[in-house]
Amino acid sequence: MLNFTPLARLLFNRRVRAAERYATETEAIQRRQLAAMVNAAHSTLWGEQHHFSSIKSYEDFLRQVPVTPYEDIRPLVNRMIDGERDILWRGRVTHFAQSSGTSDGKSKYIPITDESFSRCHYQGATDVVAHYLHLYPDSRIFAGKGFILGGSYANELSLKPGVVVGDLSANLIDNINPIVNLVRVPNKRIALMEDWEKKLPALIEASIGENVTNLSGVPSWFLTVLKGALERTGASNIHEIWPNLEVFFHGGISFEPYREQYRRITDPSKMRYLETYNASEGFFAVQNDIADRAMLLLLDIGVFYEFLPLDQVDDPDAQPLPIWKVEQGKTYALIITVCNGLWRYPIGDTVRIESINPVKITITGRTKHFINAFGEELMVHNADAAIAKACAEMGCDVANYTAAPVFAGDHSRGRHEWLIEFNRRPADIETFADRLDTLLQQENSDYQAKRFKGIFLDRLTIVEAPAGLFDRWLASTGKLGGQRKVPRLCNSRKFIDPMLSLIDNNK
Repeated sequence: MLNFTPLARLLFNRRVRAAERYATETEAIQRRQLAAMVNAAHSTLWGEQHHFSSIKSYEDFLRQVPVTPYEDIRPLVNRMIDGERDILWRGRVTHFAQSSGTSDGKSKYIPITDESFSRCHYQGATDVVAHYLHLYPDSRIFAGKGFILGGSYANELSLKPGVVVGDLSANLIDNINPIVNLVRVPNKRIALMEDWEKKLPALIEASIGENVTNLSGVPSWFLTVLKGALERTGASNIHEIWPNLEVFFHGGISFEPYREQYRRITDPSKMRYLETYNASEGFFAVQNDIADRAMLLLLDIGVFYEFLPLDQVDDPDAQPLPIWKVEQGKTYALIITVCNGLWRYPIGDTVRIESINPVKITITGRTKHFINAFGEELMVHNADAAIAKACAEMGCDVANYTAAPVFAGDHSRGRHEWLIEFNRRPADIETFADRLDTLLQQENSDYQAKRFKGIFLDRLTIVEAPAGLFDRWLASTGKLGGQRKVPRLCNSRKFIDPMLSLIDNNK
């Protein structure tokens, strides 16, 4: 394949130059983004309800539009899915990204408008490549193909003709510019397959004969694919399969638990990594410095950012700050307005401001306890509901519990480990674990997808806690008392490991 990288570099370079303005024009750029979105939606139902025609500034917007979580717009999104026009955004919206994490339903459905496809998601992907080419002048990324790993469409809804719901990645792959298909693998048919038991070997077969120069996807998902490719070919190193592989564009979950495993299956002297912040709701940031893992917030791609100080997250009267008023070193809950009809929407992520002028961030977690080590977005309300149902079915009672991830090893997949103290234990712990795992899949579609036939995530395991363990742990932290709280879920093992140590110390 010819090397088109020099030509591509010239085309992509304009975005690097545009980003240089972020350092000096933060406020002006963001105000223009907001004004354009308000103007575009002034005739929608939402725009009329909030008097968009009278909004002339951010200050007007702040007074007239409340911070709006998904629970408040679910009925409006459902009307959009049913085919109604001009609800949260102008026109009819036919694509929706399925996600999870709300308290009032199994899934949430994020609108993907024509504008958010072109101005936000695809523009963000373009910016990733632009910054990568700027960082690495020796790149030959367009001398081969990109291996893009995506999900599939969902079948759980009865949809109007022309309306589709599925993973963000499925929507993006399905609607990508046909020219891009010339430089990516696998083909669309394989990329959108639903059955991962069939899809995984198809992905491997489709890719091992190609000249792959770059990978794009979620670290945990891709690790499974890469290990399968090594097993299929007998290679000990991914670069034996793809000698020209040079970069992994990763996002979705933290890369840190997987960094060492990737190092072991690649040639570290050839492999580069670039982090991105691309969510169902929009494309927000990209790493633009080799020596700095903080990500540059993208200011001119149809997103307006606000930041709520963490100590005000539970204050209904708290006022978020616009980007030009944030402070370096502080952590905030991120609130977004996007050209897909999300208005002052709390995305649930917390970010730390690493620098100003330009604004660069790191993702520090979620506003609530959760597990998202493998892209499963398991929330506390999912866990509470599943364990309550399991206990009711099996005639047992739980006094306390906590859960955390166990990360994949070289020869094992990841899983969740639950530490449970029973008041009345089930007849068989393993049967209880089976049932709890099934119920979690019913409660959370993302966990269900990762657990599908055990391809990405193994069944959870349970450690039975002795009576009083959680009280002893709370006492050891100085939090035993009337306001005692056990963290139900954690994305790391910082809570569960000390608890397990208390068990070991008492043996």
